[in-house]
Amino acid sequence: MFDLKPLHPDAISAALEKAMRYRLLNEPGEAESICLDVLAVEPENQKALVLLLLAMTDRFGKGYAVSTTRVQEVLARLRDDYERCYYTGIARERRGKFQLTQGATDSGFAAFELLREAMDSYEQAEKIRPPGNDDALLRWNACARLIVGHHLTPRPAESYEPRLE
Repeated sequence: MFDLKPLHPDAISAALEKAMRYRLLNEPGEAESICLDVLAVEPENQKALVLLLLAMTDRFGKGYAVSTTRVQEVLARLRDDYERCYYTGIARERRGKFQLTQGATDSGFAAFELLREAMDSYEQAEKIRPPGNDDALLRWNACARLIVGHHLTPRPAESYEPRLE
């Protein structure tokens, strides 16, 4: 229907700064759109991929549907092993936090499972983190506090059905 207008390569840096501002203004849809424009010009731009992933996960719980498959596709494009592990944790943590807002008992079990998966991803990131970077540890601790603070527990063994991702 529409042919999107391409960004000039010289405008990419400013566009990414604008995307970050839109995220900070709690407008993840705008940030996502800008990232997609950047990636149309530079498909492997790692900063744009990270910002896209964060914008997508900012939308969890905001009435927008963001598919797990789409998030996984962006994660797979991250070249750095540490970043892939770390941002996998971020995506799972944010989905777990969204589950906490749902209020149903099953949502509590789902939140626990997602937060534990996030913690596993953070542990993987911790093993390969750059020197002086404790971000994965900070996120692991935040997940642990959420689980304890909300009294989350695993799903009873007899009703457990593994999630496919």
